Amino acid sequence: MKKIKYNIITFPGSNCDFDMKWIAELYGAECDLVWHKDKDLKNPDVVVLPGGFSYGDYLRCGALAKFSAIMPAVIDFALSGGLVIGICNGFQILTEVGLLPGALLKNKSLEFICKHQYIKVVNNETGFTNEYQKDEILDIPIAHKDGFYFIDDVGLQKLVENDQIVFVYSDDFGNVNERNNPNGSLLNIAGIVNENKNVLGMMPHPERAADSILPTISGSGVFKSINKWVLSGNSK
Repeated sequence: MKKIKYNIITFPGSNCDFDMKWIAELYGAECDLVWHKDKDLKNPDVVVLPGGFSYGDYLRCGALAKFSAIMPAVIDFALSGGLVIGICNGFQILTEVGLLPGALLKNKSLEFICKHQYIKVVNNETGFTNEYQKDEILDIPIAHKDGFYFIDDVGLQKLVENDQIVFVYSDDFGNVNERNNPNGSLLNIAGIVNENKNVLGMMPHPERAADSILPTISGSGVFKSINKWVLSGNSK
């Protein structure tokens, strides 16, 4: 059987690259760590921009990673239909390079948040979510200070109309309101896709919730969905 191949981009300050490699391999994938100074990808099915603090988050989260030598290849891969997922800092980078709309601002509390968080699956018809049920409630950790998703009113309306909102923050009963919004994100947004649905950015860390030794395996559906999508011939 074909093994799905991940390319995991490592920037100075990335700290979830090996976590992602461990989990992707746990779900049967082959993984290559690709250094940010490289200019070419290694023939992947999936590209991951992992969590961490690329370039120390100087200037603005993801602002310096945007200029890394590898990013033109990542952008070309995404624009050609390849699956790209950015988690936490990776989500921030995806907005900086324009592969996803909007921006990630400082949490409303102005504090770093690290905890388990319930999120609801809004769109289960993407290459990253097809193994979930619509409105399924997941328990996936968050760890960020710049997770307040913001976009202008026109952009927000487009996200809603195009079903680009994939995950929203909720409680364990699926209630979506300000009380269950850890960082102030508009519409409680925890994850979005681009218009073509092949690029996902999410603040919660599915790789921290996908191994049976962990308190939750809610994140496993992301990796199972990618497997199903690629092996079904839907990927680039």
